[in-house]
Amino acid sequence: MKVAVMGYGTVGSGVVEVIESHESVIKKRTGGDILEVSHILDLRDFPDDKHQALFTKDFNDILNDEEVSVVAETMGGVNPAYDFTMKLIKAGKSVVTSNKELVAQKGLELLRAAKEHGVNYLFEASVGGGIPIIRPMDQCLAANNIIGLAGILNGTTNFILTKMIEDGMTFEDALKLAQDNGYAEKDPTADIEGFDACRKVCILASLAFGKHVYPNQVATEGITNITLEDVSYTASVGGVIKLLGQIRYFDEDKISAFVSPAVVFSGSQLANVNGVFNAILVRGDAVGDVCFYGPGAGKLPTASAVVADMVDAAKHTKRRKIFGWDEGSENYVVDHKAVLKNPFYVRAKASEGEIKKLFGEVKFLKRIGQPSDEVAFITDAMTENELKTKLENTDTINTIRVTDY
Repeated sequence: MKVAVMGYGTVGSGVVEVIESHESVIKKRTGGDILEVSHILDLRDFPDDKHQALFTKDFNDILNDEEVSVVAETMGGVNPAYDFTMKLIKAGKSVVTSNKELVAQKGLELLRAAKEHGVNYLFEASVGGGIPIIRPMDQCLAANNIIGLAGILNGTTNFILTKMIEDGMTFEDALKLAQDNGYAEKDPTADIEGFDACRKVCILASLAFGKHVYPNQVATEGITNITLEDVSYTASVGGVIKLLGQIRYFDEDKISAFVSPAVVFSGSQLANVNGVFNAILVRGDAVGDVCFYGPGAGKLPTASAVVADMVDAAKHTKRRKIFGWDEGSENYVVDHKAVLKNPFYVRAKASEGEIKKLFGEVKFLKRIGQPSDEVAFITDAMTENELKTKLENTDTINTIRVTDY
């Protein structure tokens, strides 16, 4: 079976490599078919690449090749990836992708088009890199009502926080190390401000609850305000700080979905996920908590997920998989700050007496070198709006939600 790859960067080149190096395994999985890469689309030149004969700069070479039935889109971004993908689907070709930004923004439209034209649009690699999560949620957990999800969805931020926690590095030094090691881009904004995790939350929420969630509906906060002082205070009570994407089900017309730093205690399966690794904890009403863990990015881990989707699409060329979700609504994602109750970590310029007057009995935290006019504490469960009201006349340095995952 002829296939094509659009985008020959880290993931796209890995897709070609996995297809070629795993031919015998793929043949078993497809029931005898091999995947033969016939076109690689990229505007750049690769003069020393052994696949020189396969390269094209003209998208129409793929679109008009009737023998190509499955295409991997690893270009990234919304355009021209959306335009190319829609045209391929309308031409009767299945498309698989690692492009989380495209799925988060345009997934509903592309899934509807795939349904209309009897092909498949698959995106296992768009969340969690090499971690299987899309297919397990859609199939293995199909008998569950999903109550909620919490995930470490970005390896760059998890690496930075791990270095702050384990090695006492400042945020700035840990970020530079991540860039030096190739874990962070020269412009790390999408990672450290939480935008990358936000897109993945959109996909997980849409899949879990059957209605599309857009990035502008997901409140997003990154890790740039986390300091070593916060790390030290939370460590004193067995906690670590992680950037989490969190999703909570309320009813058919109401969920919460957001990205923010969170205090995770040592009993959680998420607490010991370190370095560039990702983990996604899914809470079902029948199965309880299940956790999916592994490399959240990287050439071959992500490529393995893309190729797995290509194999799945190859197995379903005669029939379409029942897969996707419906339209959501403007009010579908509610303001988590108004409805979700959790304890909070608070650091402020105040005395313990002043805090007790505002909150009653709280758990005060200590650290080496703590200034005499600074307090840190864990509150009882309350909404974030209630917390802000209590602290409105207090010189607050930082607040972090304490997760119950």
